[in-house]
Amino acid sequence: MTDRISLKDKLKTKTVTIGSWITLGHPAIAELMAKAGFDWLTVDMEHSAITLHQAQQLVQVTELAGCVPLVRVGENNPNLIKRAMDTGAHGVIVPAVNSKEDAVRAVHAVKYPPLGTRGVGLARAQGYGMEFEKYKEWASKESVVVVQIESIQAVKNLEDILRVEGVDAFIVGPYDLSGSLGRPGDFDHPDVVSALKEVMRMSKKLQVPAGFHVIPPDVDVLLAKIKEGYRFLAFSLDTLFLGQSCKKAVELAKRRLPL
Repeated sequence: MTDRISLKDKLKTKTVTIGSWITLGHPAIAELMAKAGFDWLTVDMEHSAITLHQAQQLVQVTELAGCVPLVRVGENNPNLIKRAMDTGAHGVIVPAVNSKEDAVRAVHAVKYPPLGTRGVGLARAQGYGMEFEKYKEWASKESVVVVQIESIQAVKNLEDILRVEGVDAFIVGPYDLSGSLGRPGDFDHPDVVSALKEVMRMSKKLQVPAGFHVIPPDVDVLLAKIKEGYRFLAFSLDTLFLGQSCKKAVELAKRRLPL
């Protein structure tokens, strides 16, 4: 476990961090993105075909490249969270946290007793059994828990969720949040706009950094979200960066072909 970068401190000081999403299981993807300058990268184990074995490789490569590795687990399940943390991830992003009880469950799954209920394993995070005491201390102070707010129910319960000790930040899932209002992808609808205003109001009231996943690889959209007050920004994902850059390059080349 490296002390080179502390995402925990950046969240505490409300420093803007820009990360991205990894959905492709090849280590080269993680290495390229980590070296691009992202503050953190999240291995997506909810909406991808990435296995736990691949996730550990991605976490290793990300960390060795000097970037903070996180894992977005498939569900708020103590076993999934424990195994994700055992890969050496610095923290987890937990989907569908809709209540105080959901938030407590997520924190407890990351932390060892007496702070939580996480079972002890001797895997990569613990130096394969040779650094458990060191890791135990690190996990109590530096492990990160980010909850996903992706339903109107979660917005209504946001104050209770963010008051749970051990929740370091939250990130809005814009598509699912708008979908819970019957307006999937309609981010300009008044109901969606109102929900997002409430999210930011509560973030400021409780001084918990707000996050947002900006899906298109569009810097202007990213900067607009930072201006709105978001501090934990997921900027697009590997497939869109790859697909759109390829598409733009090929289109440009074809336009400049001699007749």
